[in-house]
Amino acid sequence: MTETSTTAAARAADAELIGSAVAAAGQGMIDRETVAEVVVLCAVAGEHLLVVGAPGTAKSEAVRRIAGQLGGQYFEYLLGRFTEPNELFGPVDLRQLREGRVEFETAGMLPEAEIAFLDEVFLGSTAVLNTLLGLLNERVFRRGRTVLHSPLRVCVGAANHLPEDPALAAFADRFLARVFVEPVADARLEELLEAGRRPATAPLHPRAPLHPRDLTDSRGLADPRDLADRAGPADRLGALDRLAAAARACDLDEVTPLVAAALRRLRAAGVPISDRRAVRSQKLVAAAAVLDGRTRASARDLWVLPLVAPTADAQAQARDTLADLVEKAANRSLVHAAEELSRSSAARAERLVRTGSALLAAHRTLPEGRDSRLRLEAALREIDAGFDPADLSGALAGIRAELVAAVVPS
Repeated sequence: MTETSTTAAARAADAELIGSAVAAAGQGMIDRETVAEVVVLCAVAGEHLLVVGAPGTAKSEAVRRIAGQLGGQYFEYLLGRFTEPNELFGPVDLRQLREGRVEFETAGMLPEAEIAFLDEVFLGSTAVLNTLLGLLNERVFRRGRTVLHSPLRVCVGAANHLPEDPALAAFADRFLARVFVEPVADARLEELLEAGRRPATAPLHPRAPLHPRDLTDSRGLADPRDLADRAGPADRLGALDRLAAAARACDLDEVTPLVAAALRRLRAAGVPISDRRAVRSQKLVAAAAVLDGRTRASARDLWVLPLVAPTADAQAQARDTLADLVEKAANRSLVHAAEELSRSSAARAERLVRTGSALLAAHRTLPEGRDSRLRLEAALREIDAGFDPADLSGALAGIRAELVAAVVPS
């Protein structure tokens, strides 16, 4: 096996490993998988995410779950009008102060976090937000004599609504991607109530990182399903960093004309896309490509572009405007986000393959009975309702055959 094919196999294993972390984070969450997936997309892209939604819509729970799966130092804080900078960035180091130096104790605080979640992010004071600007932009914390290069992969800000104060516009623009969360639809209330009765997910306990030879067979290949079972948060964070490096080196030449055409359309349709957001949108495209197991971006990755639209209405307009450009968009690791943002049949097929595989795996451990059978039948009905038999991909046709075999009495 050549070095190139070995590298490609390792990258595909990293993408599958992160995909398994996203799937695990979404278990028991109803209609919040997109939030978890876009957190991962932004972490690979090196950008930040703003989640906007009414109170009680599980914004923070979705972020906590994916952060727990990825591992690393996590920092969370609820901002208010009277939040002091020290509450986020750490107190003054009194030992240094006695010697006339103003330095800060940052251990366990935001400057040393790898994943951060700031709730009610626009309520922060001017002093807090000004310090945050530098940290988010440059990944450098500067205060007093303290200069610290932050390991921050992604900061997720949450708010009940977008700020109306023009003074906050510059700060809000630091969050490239936007996800707008609505209450769970009435049709899924039974699922929501059932999920709410289940015990809370047990906290993750870090494991010792696996050695690379433990992740591959004698040919240098990895079994992604085995990785999902054996890897701990330390392995997932390493995979995230390797994918981020691959995204920075991703070949965007083929897709650049398509991205330019898409942005031109959005601007013509009245969706405000600044030059800065236009340039940075390429990082989301590259991240989508490597999470799909590729090093060259294509039309398959254009589903990320509605994320840069600044409002919920603008995102809906972006999806409609770009419908023909994203009709073949999909992603093997981020199946829910790709489907929600593109509404493409290819993305729906990817999601049904993953959902069907998970149901079949769970069915082997579920007790025999009507509930188990109904879950499998529901997945089978969704496949048959969404696709003609002749249009099924090989993977989806295989999943359908397995579902039929599982629900038909032997």
